[in-house]
Formats: sequence, structure tokens, C-alpha cells
Amino acid sequence: MLTVSTWLWGDKYSNADVEKLQAGLVRHITPPFRFIISTTRVNEHKVYLHSKYGPMEAYEIYKQDQFLLTMKGCFARLRMFDPAWQDYIGLRPNDRLVCVDLDVVVTGKLDPVFDRPEPFLILQGANAANPCPFNGSLMMLRPRAYPEVWRNFTVERASQIPHYEFPDDQGWLWHVLPQAAGWKVGAESGVYAFQKPGWPKGPDLPADARLVVFPGWRSPAKFTHVPWIKQHWRL
Repeated sequence: MLTVSTWLWGDKYSNADVEKLQAGLVRHITPPFRFIISTTRVNEHKVYLHSKYGPMEAYEIYKQDQFLLTMKGCFARLRMFDPAWQDYIGLRPNDRLVCVDLDVVVTGKLDPVFDRPEPFLILQGANAANPCPFNGSLMMLRPRAYPEVWRNFTVERASQIPHYEFPDDQGWLWHVLPQAAGWKVGAESGVYAFQKPGWPKGPDLPADARLVVFPGWRSPAKFTHVPWIKQHWRL
């Protein structure tokens, strides 16, 4: 079973953003899949929700992890490598867990993107100034793979490794799993980073794009005048 997860905390994103992501996934994933949210907006182990695009499950971000949400770096997402957390959200041994940012735009069929055998994949080549080759906008993990990513993590350790503007989860992943597999941005994968390396000049959508991420300050909400964003990032 494919499980697609996203993370929601703070006030940057709304419930409508969650539904836009779910709508894009439903349009472009063929097999049945679970859609889950890890969030601070529920205070129970599991809450079943239902939008007009289908069911979703909301899980409370562990209270002991919520201090991580007060700092930059998206460190709370590293909990996905914890086998106990995987049990918490109900993953089974042969499942695939995709972690995707809320501000991605799905523009084409995703089945080939997620049909990969590797135990862990992360988007690569999307960063411009940041020398880290990894970008956490899109990741996929097999249950029980690389538990040391979480087991060995502390904020102090992550702060001691080389980083760009601030320590973050993608830098920690590069440190622990430097040879990790991934999707290279561009035509090879169909995954693009908007106006980042691999993106053609101008705002037009590449014809072979399947999914577009928006790293850094960019977000689809800032570019709703662009026709392809209006077409694909919608309810």
C-alpha cells in the first residue's frame, strides 16, 4: 500500500491547501492509497476526516517533538524514520511512505515516480545556493529502513555539521545517508523545482512535468496568475 503523508503546523498553510494537495494526488495516482497528515491541529492519536476528494487520516505530532516546530529546519519530519512512529501511523512491512510538502503542485501521473524499489529516496539537485544536494520537498521511505536517521538525531548534532543558512533535516539526511538514492530534478524524473536548477527559463510548465516543488520562499499561492498553476493547484 502506498501512503502519502504531509506535515501541517503553524499558520502558513490552510485546510484548503491540504485539500488542493489531496485533489492533485487523487487525480494522478492510479492505485488506492492512504493520505495522512501529521499535524498539531488535532490532539488525538488518530482522527478520521473526509473531504470531497476522499478520506484522510490526521495524526497528532508527538508532543515531545513539538519543540522542533519552533525552529527552522523541519526536523520534526525526521520522526518518519522511527519504527515506533511507523507503527503509530499503521505502516505495514511492504508499504511505501511518501512524504511530500503541502506546497507542491501535481501536474501529471505519479505512478512512475513512486514505482521505485529503493529503501529511501529524496529529491536531488533542486537547491541553487544551498550546497546540500538533497531537498526534503519529496521523500519516500520503506518501513524499518535507516532507523539510525532518527535514533542518532539531536538538534545539537545537526547544528555541528556543515549547513547553509541554518541546520535542517535535509542536511542531516545528507550527513547520515550521503549515498541515498533519489529523483534528479528534470526530465529524467518528471519532478521539477519551480525556477530552480533544472527549470527552463520563464514560468511555463515543462511538458514532461509530473510534480513541481516550491523550495524556499516560493509557493503556488504567490504565482496563481500563472496558467498552469491555476489549472493544477485547485479544489
